Amino acid sequence: MDQSLIQKKILHPGKGEGNFANGTKVTFHVKAETVGDDPKLIDDSKNWNKPVELLLGKKFKLEVWEACIRTMLPGETASFSIDKKLVSQYPIVSKTLRDAYVKTDAEKKEKKPHHCCGMGFKEGLGYPDLDELVNHPRDIKFTIELLKAEGCGSYEQEFWAMTDDEKLASIPLLREAGNGFYKEGNHEQACKQYSEAIGRLEQLMLREKPNDEDWLKLNEMKMPLLLNYSQCQLLQGEYYSVIEHCTTVLSSDPDNVKALFRRGKAYVKVFSPAEARSDLDKAASLDSSIAPGCRKLLSELAHMEKEKTEHDKN
Repeated sequence: MDQSLIQKKILHPGKGEGNFANGTKVTFHVKAETVGDDPKLIDDSKNWNKPVELLLGKKFKLEVWEACIRTMLPGETASFSIDKKLVSQYPIVSKTLRDAYVKTDAEKKEKKPHHCCGMGFKEGLGYPDLDELVNHPRDIKFTIELLKAEGCGSYEQEFWAMTDDEKLASIPLLREAGNGFYKEGNHEQACKQYSEAIGRLEQLMLREKPNDEDWLKLNEMKMPLLLNYSQCQLLQGEYYSVIEHCTTVLSSDPDNVKALFRRGKAYVKVFSPAEARSDLDKAASLDSSIAPGCRKLLSELAHMEKEKTEHDKN
């Protein structure tokens, strides 16, 4: 990048360390305005519902922002006057940020963007000032206030920004967090952790060919998460969800006792007698230690059937 096309002016000095490593998460406010005899305000993130966040080194569309921020210190405010050659992508970035950060649903409806057709913008960006900037490029001055810079490991990285190795490494952490919530009796939060872990695994599995070695390894990791999630759902009375997820486990492992028992219990609760008996009888035959629990559920089922028969007679 040609640094001669960027002119920096420090407005308020910062403190701390610079030289941010790739993966650093920076949070900042930015004001954009055209440069010239008749400057016009384009954007000011202080009018949005939150500051802008950016992960350095992730090939952000507007590379010049990253170049500018790498020259700053936390707490610093500086202006950067930048030649139009380096900010041709700004209208697209601005549109994306406006769509994401406008404050209210009413504003979103009012500023609903039109369909963009490739790089030709045949129907415009949905914002007249940005369309004007596309058609008549201008030098732009960005005033950036760097609120904070968080190194890798000091913040919870968003899934989309992780490498495949980081995504895979996050699964056991989510499982442990879910286990912690479960032990505390917070089944709702435990469900959220298990569900997030399952979703991440499924995203990774989409990249693999079904039943290939790597796919099977990921699927094996998913099974205990499905069982944990099903147990939480069972305790919350979400019986059809339990049936669905235990069925997924049993499709890979037909003799999984936990899945059979939990699905059998859910079948009792939704009064599906034949399915409940099939699962509970099989679970008891596979593991004698849970036979008493199976008998108790079958007794409950028999009582429910008797009540239904008496009700039907009346």
